[in-house]
Amino acid sequence: MKSYIDMTAAEREAEYAAAAEKYAALKAGGKALDMSRGKPNAAQLDLTMPMLALDPASVTRTAKGTDARNYGDLAGVEECRALFAGLLGVEAKNVIVGGQSSLELMYGAITKALLLGVYGGSRPWGQQGALKFLCPVPGYDRHFAICQQFGIEMINVPLGPEGPDMDMVKKLVESDPQVKGIWCVPKYSNPSGFTYSDETVRAFAALKPAADDFRIFWDNAYAVHCFDGQDDKLLNIFDACREAGSEDMVYEFASTSKITFAGGGVAVMAASEANVKFLLKQLGIQTIGYDKVNQLRHVKFFGSPEGILAHMQKHAAIVKPKFDCVLENLDAEIAPRGIASWHRPHGGYFVAYEGMPGTATRCVQLCKEAGLVLTGAGAPYPYGKDPEDKTIRIAPTYPDVAELAAAMELFCVAARMAALEALGVKA
Repeated sequence: MKSYIDMTAAEREAEYAAAAEKYAALKAGGKALDMSRGKPNAAQLDLTMPMLALDPASVTRTAKGTDARNYGDLAGVEECRALFAGLLGVEAKNVIVGGQSSLELMYGAITKALLLGVYGGSRPWGQQGALKFLCPVPGYDRHFAICQQFGIEMINVPLGPEGPDMDMVKKLVESDPQVKGIWCVPKYSNPSGFTYSDETVRAFAALKPAADDFRIFWDNAYAVHCFDGQDDKLLNIFDACREAGSEDMVYEFASTSKITFAGGGVAVMAASEANVKFLLKQLGIQTIGYDKVNQLRHVKFFGSPEGILAHMQKHAAIVKPKFDCVLENLDAEIAPRGIASWHRPHGGYFVAYEGMPGTATRCVQLCKEAGLVLTGAGAPYPYGKDPEDKTIRIAPTYPDVAELAAAMELFCVAARMAALEALGVKA
């Protein structure tokens, strides 16, 4: 098949007519599906149901004898801190175990920095005038929403297969004291599926910020979310920072939201010992402690970091066929037409479809009109504004494979129509 670029005007019109006819038939089918968020489906959540059957007596006392049903252990029970320390490659003293949401921990870290400041900083962020955050794009819309709510200016930084453009990051961070942080999803990035290279991680560790209170928000949400047996390797940011003498610069976050229960897991924050002590003083005013019974449930259920990895292999068996479905449809229906590109991730929760400029909004609109709800076209960019209107985040995990196949059939037809319209074919 010719690419759409190489087709004559008449050939494009014929191609559009065929696609529009197929679109009309799919629309008439009346199917409805919401793929707007990257959620685990029921089969994945069912994997954790045995946790709820644990003997209640086994999750009421910590190893040191604390009653988990009562107050105490602000940083989390020691055995849970140790479990996630092993997973993230840090020591237990570097881990704070929070509630069920890493997003809440990130939001809290920003709030505290604004109101109270960070370790080593001269004064709170909120007392320093207009602030800036660097945002690798395409990226995670909820990160951007936090900055937008607090009026922090966001600066787009291009993200590629090796990670963010580190020349740009270095220039901005080291020249402007109003740049206070950067959002990072370093492994299986949301939505592109890239994993930062060793060189990129070391470049982060080597930064010499102009601000004395700059922080890297290292959202390692997909640390163990490989689904095809070829797990990407991410260099430990704290190891790199230790070598560079910059351990205080990083806040790392993770959770079990896509490991156990999305609404009932545990979230963790890892940081230098100095940062942890500083943050716990602030946190101790906010709460007396998080749900330690739930923390012990997770420890009892997994037993070790290896137990978590074994559990994730069960997730992979459910998730991989869905990514295969997405990629097979794109390979068959989009690749021959030369109208888009995408990365083939080894893990994570998304596929980033990079269409022709000016087509994402139209494609999403066509899908919605036919019953398929996708993430908004501009969502992977700050302020919801994709400068080229070309990126669409595809979230395969929630539907079953049959539903997903139908959704991708519709998506590919809509993407073809949007591309042809961008090339001059009238709808």
